[in-house]
Amino acid sequence: MTSILVINTGGTIGMVADKQSGALRPFDFGNLYQLMPALANFDYSIDSHTFQPLIDSSNVTPSFWIELASVIESNYENYDGFVVLHGTDTMAYSASMLSYMLENLNKPVIFTGSQLPIGSVRSDGRDNFITAVEIAADRQFDTPVVPEVAIYFENKLLRGNRTNKFNAENFNAFLSGNYPPLAEVGVYIRYNHANILKPNFRALKVHYSLDTNVAVLKLFPGISENVVKSVLHIKSLKGLILETYGAGNAPTDAWFVDCLKSAVDHGITIYNVTQCKGGSVEMGKYETSVALEKIGIVGGYDITTESAVTKMMFLLGQGFSGDKLREMLQISLRGELTI
Repeated sequence: MTSILVINTGGTIGMVADKQSGALRPFDFGNLYQLMPALANFDYSIDSHTFQPLIDSSNVTPSFWIELASVIESNYENYDGFVVLHGTDTMAYSASMLSYMLENLNKPVIFTGSQLPIGSVRSDGRDNFITAVEIAADRQFDTPVVPEVAIYFENKLLRGNRTNKFNAENFNAFLSGNYPPLAEVGVYIRYNHANILKPNFRALKVHYSLDTNVAVLKLFPGISENVVKSVLHIKSLKGLILETYGAGNAPTDAWFVDCLKSAVDHGITIYNVTQCKGGSVEMGKYETSVALEKIGIVGGYDITTESAVTKMMFLLGQGFSGDKLREMLQISLRGELTI
């Protein structure tokens, strides 16, 4: 019998309304089959692990990621797949970070959530939950179909480190602008096998060292020298995610380029990612990015900001710096970018 561990970290999906007060309260997973009787149609063994306390995803921190990775590692040999219930606001960050932390992952880790509590009449949570469980359990020739960290939401399975939350109201809340879905769900689950990472059958290796000395600087017309300098002069800053325009373009003002060059010269690694939800950074394609390339800024290709932030934290935590860090940022570690 296929065994699945559901890890409830918090978020809207795990809430039901109290019948007397109407206030939302955490769902008791001991009553899982009562709330979703359709699960009984699966020949699966479904267990649960609930975080104490449950957290709103806006409060996610590196210590949360470490705890989540630890739960997966300690249960890895006992289950065929994992479903992580998580609030939507920072799900893309968590899915990205877990993809980096779980090296040699050969089993599904499927994140899901909902826009409405699972106890609501029109909740999207029931379908998201049931399908995430089915995907986590799916096997072909005794091998998991999706041996990677992914997000299932509103009929699409997306690579976790390729996603953005782009809508706060629609059930279709997540976007993967630069990578096709791993699966599309209707009457059938249609897997796009060519897009799914292949298992390597090596032993799982979990990395727990993370370094949060990272910042994000989003460019906008009229950005001032004071703003740029204040970010670059953050104490202990090691890495900066620079959100540029279009294909990696930025102002050519001398003061701006000089500020970035000074930061690079002082050992800060700057990672150039596009503000666009689709498309890629192409350093040197336009005159407005030539200067950035010359001073040693690293191009992020088509990586998302969420994935870039977590990748920088991960690599810094592993002790990478200087040229080696810049090299690793431009390598696809878990399918997070296309070169």
